[in-house]
Amino acid sequence: MGSLYSEYLSPSKVLEHYNYTKETLDTQETTSRWVALAIIVLICFTIVVENLMVLIAVARNSKFHSAMYLFLGNLAASDLLTGVAFVANTLLSGPVTLGLTPLEWFAREGSAFITLSASVFSLLAIAIERHVAIAKVKLYGSDKSCRMLLLIVASWLISLVLGGLPILGWNCLGHLEACSTVLPLYTKHYVLCVVTIFSVILLAIVALYVRIYCVVRSSHVDVTGPQTLALLKTVTIVLGVFIVCWLPAFSILLLDYACPVRSCPVLYKAHYFFAFATLNSLLNPVIYTWRSRDLRREVLRPLQCCRRAAGVQGRRGGTPGHRLLPLRSSSSLERGTHMPTSPTFLESNTMV
Repeated sequence: MGSLYSEYLSPSKVLEHYNYTKETLDTQETTSRWVALAIIVLICFTIVVENLMVLIAVARNSKFHSAMYLFLGNLAASDLLTGVAFVANTLLSGPVTLGLTPLEWFAREGSAFITLSASVFSLLAIAIERHVAIAKVKLYGSDKSCRMLLLIVASWLISLVLGGLPILGWNCLGHLEACSTVLPLYTKHYVLCVVTIFSVILLAIVALYVRIYCVVRSSHVDVTGPQTLALLKTVTIVLGVFIVCWLPAFSILLLDYACPVRSCPVLYKAHYFFAFATLNSLLNPVIYTWRSRDLRREVLRPLQCCRRAAGVQGRRGGTPGHRLLPLRSSSSLERGTHMPTSPTFLESNTMV
């Protein structure tokens, strides 16, 4: 075991594994690579900014301190870190990869796995919360804050363990024949384990949303009509985007497990599949925030204030700008539930 960990600082191990699994090595800086790098950095910057805006909105408005929005804030935090981890992963890829030590390589890939896993677990937590709210399951009780906190902490602990297994010893250092082609220092069995866990999570989310659909369809008149359609539309968007973004990445990892070394050239393009999966972190704030009018107003409030201040300075003595309207509950994420968490839920709803 000591000899295994002593290899973590070897400057030649990464090159040895890439030479074994890759037909050609990316050792040149090309114009196309710089263009792709600039696009990825821009996308990751957008991911960080939009999720940061959601986090600020949720933190500063006490109305959003309910179960749904706390889980949404956890999702935004994990997606924000996904953007940071993926841009770091991109900057340390290509020719830079071959100069890394195994320890640095594990840190690069592990951070991406941890944050992406946390995003997936956050989606699962939101699906559980929606099922609890709509099915009227008394899961939280009087100590709901403690239970929500435990669920959030558990999702991050599981993500840390899942992403940290290779650096703890589940890797293929010293066993080249067991190495993954997509991730040359990871064993194929670890890759299969990750894919299996993510697939189980996907099936769990599907099952929960199917259950939500059945409950809504079988409910009485108070949750039917436009409210039902709004909820089903939100569920369909969330589930569809999740499947579209992650299915290609799962497929390429399953192919990696099944293919012998250097027998599947498509595996050398796996970084495109992972980049596509990262788009889920870009789209999550759009889906959950844009379907909630209250959260959307709160997220855009700083921009409206800046525009209003600029307008007042430009007019200099003209008519005062319009005041921002108070928030009202009009979110399609809360519609179709019977568990109001604040008096604002008693107001009339407006379709988004």
